[in-house]
Amino acid sequence: MADDPAQDVVAEEPAGEGDVDTELSRDMSLFDITFIGVGAMIGAGVFALTGFAAGIAGPALTAAFILNGFVAMFTAVSYAELGAAFPEAGGGYLWVKEALVDPNGFYAGWMSWFAHAVACSLYAVTFGTFFVHLIEYVGVIHFPAFGFGLIFFEKLLAVLMIAAFAYINFRGAEETGKAGVVVTAIKVVILGLFVGFGIWATLQQPNWTTKFLNSPSFAPGGWMGIVGAMGFTYIAFEGYEIIVQSGEEVVNPGKNVPKAVFYSMYIVVPIYVLVAFAAIGGIDVTQQLITTTAIPDTASPSLPTWEALGYMGELGIISAAGQFVPYGVPLLLFAGLAATMSALNATVYSSSRVSFAMGRDRALPGIFDSIHSDKRTPHWAILISAVLIAAMAVTLPIESVAASADIMFILLFVQVNWTVIRMRQTHPDLPRTYTVPFMPWPPLIGIVLQFLLTPFLLLELGLQPGLTGQNSHGFVALVTTAVWMLLGLGIYYGYSKQQEAEQLEEETPTVVSPEPTSSGENQIVVPISNPDNAEQLMRTAVDLAKDEEAYPDGEILVMSVVTVPQQTPLSEGREFVEDEPDMLDDAMDIAREADVPVSGTIRIGHDVAKAILNTVEQYDSEAVLMGWKGQHKSQRRDIILGSNVDQVAQEAPCDVMVERVAPDATGEVDRILVPTAGGPHAELAADIADSIAYTQDAEVDVIYVVDQGTDESDRSEGRAIVDDTVASFREGITVSGEVLEGQDVVDTVIDRSAGYDLIVVGATREGLLDQLVFGAIPEQIGRRAQNTVIMAKRHLGITSRLRRWL
Repeated sequence: MADDPAQDVVAEEPAGEGDVDTELSRDMSLFDITFIGVGAMIGAGVFALTGFAAGIAGPALTAAFILNGFVAMFTAVSYAELGAAFPEAGGGYLWVKEALVDPNGFYAGWMSWFAHAVACSLYAVTFGTFFVHLIEYVGVIHFPAFGFGLIFFEKLLAVLMIAAFAYINFRGAEETGKAGVVVTAIKVVILGLFVGFGIWATLQQPNWTTKFLNSPSFAPGGWMGIVGAMGFTYIAFEGYEIIVQSGEEVVNPGKNVPKAVFYSMYIVVPIYVLVAFAAIGGIDVTQQLITTTAIPDTASPSLPTWEALGYMGELGIISAAGQFVPYGVPLLLFAGLAATMSALNATVYSSSRVSFAMGRDRALPGIFDSIHSDKRTPHWAILISAVLIAAMAVTLPIESVAASADIMFILLFVQVNWTVIRMRQTHPDLPRTYTVPFMPWPPLIGIVLQFLLTPFLLLELGLQPGLTGQNSHGFVALVTTAVWMLLGLGIYYGYSKQQEAEQLEEETPTVVSPEPTSSGENQIVVPISNPDNAEQLMRTAVDLAKDEEAYPDGEILVMSVVTVPQQTPLSEGREFVEDEPDMLDDAMDIAREADVPVSGTIRIGHDVAKAILNTVEQYDSEAVLMGWKGQHKSQRRDIILGSNVDQVAQEAPCDVMVERVAPDATGEVDRILVPTAGGPHAELAADIADSIAYTQDAEVDVIYVVDQGTDESDRSEGRAIVDDTVASFREGITVSGEVLEGQDVVDTVIDRSAGYDLIVVGATREGLLDQLVFGAIPEQIGRRAQNTVIMAKRHLGITSRLRRWL
């Protein structure tokens, strides 16, 4: 393990000036990972488990959720400290393996894989139940009430959805950050409506307090019922495990990971408490409810609402919404389906990633470590995880599935709590940007409390031997857990232990490289993806960097981006680096020959534009120079020059230059044309032309286009702008200026451009609703001109940010 695992610059050799290093691109913000945690916690659990838990704890379910948040916080602080210090994919598995003796590390991964797989099967079964209920609600198909056909279709749908999301993960498709935020927002809004209408319906009843205090009491199951409900729903609070799984992709993980862990808890716990209150208080037990749900026909309308919710199980809050929320059933079913699909995607992804990490460490057979050559995803890990998930979904009742996942997560959290204590001794020099206060008491309390949850959970669900029956769910969960643990023991001592020993002999230490350059004050970043225009881009960058007046002690950072799907850990992207080092080295030779300081980096990321922006921000670069093919405008209104160029041009915190290289460009520049209309971007274009003309000893012509027949005041304004621009060029450069007449600015510039080697044009200011990057005139010139064209946009600080936000 590297001395500073919080760094995100990793290479096989230290990189200095003129070297190429390989880096992981961090592009997830605090907002992104907080919503990942919230989305994971407000997932299918709140829809599927609230009814069951109400039947266990009664009205005291509200207290159970508060206490669950309290218990979870003792583990959350451990995840916050370790997630900030070890921002790597793998989470608890990697930490336990690092700090505790074998086979703890193996078991951490083994349990994490199983826990995520079991949680995924819970979401799949819930999806099947919700979907069948939806098609029954709209009258498409009617299933026999609670018969074999109903169960068969629910399980079939669960398997089909598991297969679908396994295929999506294999293809490398993902629920993007924006889509994840939208899905989570939809769930929160719909649950907010449920809570609002539920509280209103509760308060409209004169004797509403009796539902909570006199039915027959606030805690009809006593402390055992409260603790049993806590254990049963504890899976809902494992979102911080998902947060730290994204650690190696988070911007500033030392600060953002701990914040995301705590922020997600602060958001989720009140939502769960309010949902429980609204469900128990807002629902009425009517004869219609009894005949249309799983409540026994022998029950009477005097049945306590919490007991009715327990009978209805995963459909509890759905049925409750049908009573007091307008269009409540389809609305909650829609939210539940969105939640289960989102959770399915996340848990297929996380379970396969954990098994892939174990295969990479040789804790599991090498087949888990295989990455598909085309899709670049861990296809065997995804397939085997999907088979395991489907087997759970088909064979186990939903209560047993939930309990099995709870037990596994509790055991994993116990290991993590012990790990944070051990690492204070074994790793005293870790870069701890967040530390657990009052050590070692919080993690020790967390261990004790979580151990207490497990027996109460099993007792409450029933330990009667058997595979079916209401009093056997705890027994089935216990047996499933024991079988999995014994199987893991056999695999560890029969295979993993020997393989891990062999791997230790083969591995070489990971070396943390320095930053590619010492300073970004006058650094020009040049992303290279197309060898055909790399030479011309580098020559332009060299001309700029050699100009001591514009870029004192200028330097160039050449970069390439290797992309991998979201399902593949960034650290595995090195397998696909292929020819990038050679391509970068060839580009860097151009700078070396010109005696310009240069270095290179290969960024590994899930998104090209974010990787470029990440590089610019990380090294505080002065400018970025990108190539552009000059293709015709996309049919999509949100894409102008190309999705990557657009995003960098709009969001980069530095000057941006986009160069479209002419097919016959030789690299020699004798004549430069600078169309201008004034303003800061035009000034940057003139500065660029000045630097290139100075280095290449080229002539420059500055032009300003006015409409034919325009009045003298417009001509005078144009002449003033041209004169100011000409005067900005340094002495020794041959420069002239002219005001031209034309019916169309672009046509006039194109006609005049014949015989020039280069056109440099600044961005124009457009209306806020215009879907443009550099402006209509520069972009049309870039597409139509036969010359090499550079479009320039100056970074205007807060002004640029305000325009982007608007």
